[in-house]
Amino acid sequence: MSPEKIESVLKTNLLGSILVTRAFVRGMLKTRRGCIINVTSVVGLMGSSGQSVYASSKAGVLGFTRSLAREVGSRNIQVNAIAPGMIETDMTNSLSDDVKASLLLRIPTGRFGRVDEVAHAAVFLVDATYVNGQCLNVCGGLSA
Repeated sequence: MSPEKIESVLKTNLLGSILVTRAFVRGMLKTRRGCIINVTSVVGLMGSSGQSVYASSKAGVLGFTRSLAREVGSRNIQVNAIAPGMIETDMTNSLSDDVKASLLLRIPTGRFGRVDEVAHAAVFLVDATYVNGQCLNVCGGLSA
């Protein structure tokens, strides 16, 4: 991977999360309440062959999430992350049947997740005001 591509992945996934969060956390600090949910990936937790840069960027999002939770938790601001696994999207739908079958063998539930299942995890985290600095894996057991 070229240095430019590495920089692009890191800027998109890690720096993007930091900058968007920073833009919103200022207002939350003033009102002394808020909820931030970052999106990482099970690849950031487990690693994956051929995805070391992507995995690093997503692991960085998790480190940022946990650190920020410690920094702003006393201000009634929860900071958590969701780590989706293989989710049915245009990207996964474009995979060949052989690749899909290979991936499904690694997922204990035997299926890809749905976008609404990731959304339900986000709703849970918004409602669960005592959960802070955590990562909720939505991956059908892939990370188990």
